[in-house]
Amino acid sequence: MEEENNVTSSPSTPVQRLRHRKRSSTEVLDGDKASASPLLVNDQNKYKSFMVRTYSTIWMIAGFVIVVYMGHLYITGMVLVIQIFMAKELFNLLRKAPEDKCLPWIKQLNWHFFFTAMLFVYGRILSQRLANTVTADQFLYRLVSGLIKYHMAICYFLYIIGFMWFILTLKKKMYKYQFGQYAWTHMILIVVFTQSSFTVANIFEGIFWFLLPASLIIINDIFAYIFGFFFGRTPLIKLSPKKTWEGFIGASVTTIISAFILANILGRFPWLTCPRQDLSTGWLQCDADPLFKPEPFALPAWIPEWFPWKEMEVLPVQWHALCLGLFASIIAPFGGFFASGFKRAFKIKDFGDSIPGHGGITDRMDCQMVMAVFAYIYLQSFIVSQSVSVDKILDQILTNLSFEEQQALFTRLGQMIGNS
Repeated sequence: MEEENNVTSSPSTPVQRLRHRKRSSTEVLDGDKASASPLLVNDQNKYKSFMVRTYSTIWMIAGFVIVVYMGHLYITGMVLVIQIFMAKELFNLLRKAPEDKCLPWIKQLNWHFFFTAMLFVYGRILSQRLANTVTADQFLYRLVSGLIKYHMAICYFLYIIGFMWFILTLKKKMYKYQFGQYAWTHMILIVVFTQSSFTVANIFEGIFWFLLPASLIIINDIFAYIFGFFFGRTPLIKLSPKKTWEGFIGASVTTIISAFILANILGRFPWLTCPRQDLSTGWLQCDADPLFKPEPFALPAWIPEWFPWKEMEVLPVQWHALCLGLFASIIAPFGGFFASGFKRAFKIKDFGDSIPGHGGITDRMDCQMVMAVFAYIYLQSFIVSQSVSVDKILDQILTNLSFEEQQALFTRLGQMIGNS
């Protein structure tokens, strides 16, 4: 009996030890969690992550400056590449390998909808400029005019092809997953192309209206990180544990000041302020808009007498830039908070890992999406004249009239002008 007791009791001892060790390790982990702080100021590895993030930021800004220097068409190409990477990251969020193996065409279907939406959006925005580019060549002009006229029909039938493709590939026991992917794809198209369409429209109104808002978001992001890194103590919002009030306030003040100064610098270059009416890549020259002509501004009376200037030159656009800076620092960060909540819902840290220290492309575009829409609405509502213009009339002519009808209109206009 003693041997039996020894045999039966001997295996219980290691089990008890294992349980004891497991409990103690859990207690240590809990202790670490309790003592750990999500703020950057208390992060032990913060200097390593700071250097990685800094190097990535420098490379991104350098690449951004080069693309902007190359002009409107190249900036639009950059936006297009960013869209593709964003769509790829978002498509992958709801991917499930077992289901995808049973549905070999589901990825191609997603991209079919994506490029159909791209053709529709960019066709609507760039059709007039494409026609202006090929005006000298009669054959190309006729071809482009026909494509513009039937652009909407072409995009619709491409979408119908994708819709029929989806219906014909439905599989039993996979319906829920397939319809989920279908809905998710359309949500991505709305998110990606809504902001990008406004971004491209801003670019061709003048690079200034793309560069200033985008730069303000970059400045706000950089200084929110710097102020939070060195001074952050008070958590800002639970969705983003590392965001602090110190970083938010410091970045807001810096962004608003930067908006006023940056608008003055950028507004003095015609190739940044002139709108582009075609898809060529040459340098632009135009008569300066009144917004970009310097005006004297008397400094307030409370400025100390020892200050050497009593008056300064200000571009009228600088006052508009203050509104953009205020939005970029106060409202646009909520795009980042939304993305943080979105990632928490899917239990992921970042949307991707394509940018060291930053995450994915989508992680860097969350605030830019909100800012691009606001910049376009502000530009069209408070700055651009809403009256009928020659460009708008030409756009309607190219879209709705055949080549023969355009020739007849030209002849009639010639006769009317000749008789006047």
